[in-house]
Amino acid sequence: MLAEAQNNRTVAATKANERSSRSHSVFILRLVGENSATGERCEGTLNLVDLAGSERLKHSQVEGDRMRETQNINKSLSCLGDVIDALGRGSAHVPYRNSKLTHLLQYSLGGNSKTLMFVMVSPLEAHLKETLTSLRFAAKVHNTHIGTAKATKKIRDS
Repeated sequence: MLAEAQNNRTVAATKANERSSRSHSVFILRLVGENSATGERCEGTLNLVDLAGSERLKHSQVEGDRMRETQNINKSLSCLGDVIDALGRGSAHVPYRNSKLTHLLQYSLGGNSKTLMFVMVSPLEAHLKETLTSLRFAAKVHNTHIGTAKATKKIRDS
């Protein structure tokens, strides 16, 4: 399934990246397990998310549809940053609904969840600004407590 999804993902060349992801990829796997001896049942959701990279319009030199894609990618990444910021501040209102991405990831980012993030950066000096932006975002995420995952067990009805 992941390979098929990857094949359907839009990739296009820009001046900044010859194989630029033009969309985010979210794979949601719901897991359910049951202990046949005790009837205890555990369930959880695993989200595998590959975010499209942020690109500066000036460097990517895109037009038309590619420009709109870049703007949408950057907007959704900005919304994700806003959600992380609100969670870090303990805000009563977390703006999950400001983008499809954050709305989709709402239950993975707040409360009863465990989140792990890997950030890919470029070693090239030409990408220094983007790399620093990515590392600052990673530091912000690292310093944000978003909740504690709690085990939930359900006993099978007799």
